Amino acid sequence: MSSASASSGSTWMVYAFLTVLCWGLYGVLLHTGQMGMGDPASGRYKAFLWVGIAYVLIAVLAPALMIAFGGGGWSMTGKGVFWSLIAGAAGAVGAFGVLLAFGAKGPPAVVMSIVFAGAPIVNALVSLTLHPPHGGIKTLAWQFYAGIVLAALGGTLVTLYKPAPPSANPATRAEQP
Repeated sequence: MSSASASSGSTWMVYAFLTVLCWGLYGVLLHTGQMGMGDPASGRYKAFLWVGIAYVLIAVLAPALMIAFGGGGWSMTGKGVFWSLIAGAAGAVGAFGVLLAFGAKGPPAVVMSIVFAGAPIVNALVSLTLHPPHGGIKTLAWQFYAGIVLAALGGTLVTLYKPAPPSANPATRAEQP
């Protein structure tokens, strides 16, 4: 196998880790934006408004340019449009849920740990339901079940044992090792 084909075969992983990085930053950045609005009553909604504007700029303009310049054409099926809208709605409702959790005093590190530990579990279970393995679930390797348990355990441990926030008192902070 040539280095060009090996390189192009792993490009998807670069994009996957780009997503991990961006979604890993999402909660921290969103909470920072919410707090930066200086509006305890509706700052979270103002922050989410700007998230939506960013989505329009990136999620509408970027694919439109890729289609226009990539020669993909603008023909789309009703089924594809419907399920894509449902996917977008699920993503937007999930993002709004994160913001509501922050507004209900959920600590961002805990909220995001629950989200990012729970989402792969939901994905695995829904995928198994929609596309069961040949021979049924009894054919799944024990490692699959271990992965589900470890994802849940990891989210739980990060939630329970998150680091304490720094002291608000600068003198106390200077005394800490």
